[in-house]
Amino acid sequence: MDIQLKSNAPTGEISQRWEKHRFDMKLVNPANKRKYNVIVVGSGLAGGAAAASLGELGYNVKCFCYQDSPRRAHSIAAQGGINAAKNYQNDGDSIYRLFYDTVKGGDFRARESNVFRLAEISVNIIDQCAAQGVPFAREYSGHLANRSFGGAQVSRTFYARGQTGQQLLLGAYQALWKQIADGKVKMYPRTEMLDRVVVNGRARGIIVRDMVSGKIEAQMADAVILATGGYGNVFYLSTNAKGCNVMAAWRAHRRGALFANPCYTQIHPTCIPVSGDHQSKLTLMSESLRNDGRVWVPKRKEDVGKAPGSIAEADRDYYLERKYPSFGNLVPRDIASRNAKDVCDEGRGVGPGGLGVYLDFADAIKRLGEAAVAERYGNLFDMYERITGENPYKVPMRIFPAIHYTMGGLWVDYNLMSNVPGLFVGGEANFSDHGANRLGASALMQGLADGYFVLPYTVGHYLAQQKLEPVDANTAETKAALAAVNDRVNKLLSIKGTRSADSFHKELGKLCWDKCGMARDATGLGEALKRIPELRDEFWKNLRVPGTGAELNQSLEKAGRVADFLEFAELMCLDALQREESCGGHFRTEFQTEEGEAKRDDEKFSYVAAWEWKGVGEPPVLHKEHLDFEYVHPSQRSYK
Repeated sequence: MDIQLKSNAPTGEISQRWEKHRFDMKLVNPANKRKYNVIVVGSGLAGGAAAASLGELGYNVKCFCYQDSPRRAHSIAAQGGINAAKNYQNDGDSIYRLFYDTVKGGDFRARESNVFRLAEISVNIIDQCAAQGVPFAREYSGHLANRSFGGAQVSRTFYARGQTGQQLLLGAYQALWKQIADGKVKMYPRTEMLDRVVVNGRARGIIVRDMVSGKIEAQMADAVILATGGYGNVFYLSTNAKGCNVMAAWRAHRRGALFANPCYTQIHPTCIPVSGDHQSKLTLMSESLRNDGRVWVPKRKEDVGKAPGSIAEADRDYYLERKYPSFGNLVPRDIASRNAKDVCDEGRGVGPGGLGVYLDFADAIKRLGEAAVAERYGNLFDMYERITGENPYKVPMRIFPAIHYTMGGLWVDYNLMSNVPGLFVGGEANFSDHGANRLGASALMQGLADGYFVLPYTVGHYLAQQKLEPVDANTAETKAALAAVNDRVNKLLSIKGTRSADSFHKELGKLCWDKCGMARDATGLGEALKRIPELRDEFWKNLRVPGTGAELNQSLEKAGRVADFLEFAELMCLDALQREESCGGHFRTEFQTEEGEAKRDDEKFSYVAAWEWKGVGEPPVLHKEHLDFEYVHPSQRSYK
């Protein structure tokens, strides 16, 4: 395949690029919109917002999700807030500063034009969601409240206690349901995408399985939008819902879509530590807690077993405040995570196995009062106590880093279209905005920006330029895709081995965490690249899937997802091995400064790594999109 990576980003003054680009885009008149069919896979913030917006514009939309309702999309789990450059606090914020913070926070590995558009759109998102009735926190005056998040020295994060994602998703869901009621969106819950259909080089449909009946069929359209989240569950233990997977994106990759920066995985510093081998997922404690909670460990190893209240103030190491006085506990996630790992590696970690640091609210309660702290974080404190049995009002929380968000994803241009014409990708499923490290409270911002404000323009622009012939399930390409899906399902069911898909997933996840987790090196990555094909080979020889394909079969669903993780993990480790630098969440121990910070190599690696699929076990082909920085010039990140 001859692939030319063209970002199609506009030129000129950066503050005018999106506005000029929107004006230059071709439009579809209202009468013609009724003639087009658009598929949206995923119903979280990006997918739900896109489906609702396109339906409202007049397109015929089919929206698919594997949950029983769009309300259960993983966007619901986001806790702390959503960024927007409103500058309500009058503390120096601006669209440009949000742009600057995001490019810097991503360690100069993001596309400037996309990031500025995101910052610019952010101010509209809040108005949109407030108009929908999203119950953002408010000051006594009635004005919307803000708080701070890591990587910023201003308060720009809007929130609804510790359930911001849930409230934003309910807003999008209401908009989506109106379009469903009006007949413009047809919802397909409990339906999983298993493959993509390409006709004459363009995305024209998907192959789906009804997860209740087992029926496999083709769904055709004029354009396809994937908004299916990230791949964090490749590590088995993560903050993601257990159902989150890479299948939709990976199936698109196998059909020609490039996968960009798969080694960029975010480790969230504020999670409840692992408590044993029985766990199947981890629980996030919002980064917003670092506004008022102070992170510390004992200065001396001999104090780690003591009750935290018995350790004198002079014997505590508030290491983030000590090392990064300008940002303190609000350094970006990658830096907070690595520092937590470092103090635990030194033997100063607390809790079972020494894998934890304290997040202490004693000073905040003393300063503000318990009622004020409860008003800000009460549901998070309640959740922590239910899981751990410890009262965080009385004793410090124990936290440790965990896999959270993924900055890599399918490669897209400025219009959020992949290299496959007609295939658009929104939200966490694309790579576009966060570079090597996402700043806190920016995931919700990107999902809603893509869904409400970008895709409705760019999808229309694409459709207005095409003369698309009618297609149905009888095309040769569709029949071939259907046959491939059925063959794969039958193969998974027919192996009749002795191991469950979950056992393979758990082994793969530990391997990825150990060799390609918070720290990576060439030796460990080489070991992973040797072991993953062996594990994949065993999977296809020794997997056991009980039941049949003609029924509700969660073991079959899991097996298909693990099969894709076993292929994706190899690409993730290969990408990490070839990127011989440290940047953001990608920390190669061979490449660090004397102070232990990430050390980039801008001369060699200032590019997006976009990989082309060549087959199972075949070396993928690397394509590079060079990154230019006209406005935020690369420098050594410093939060001191």
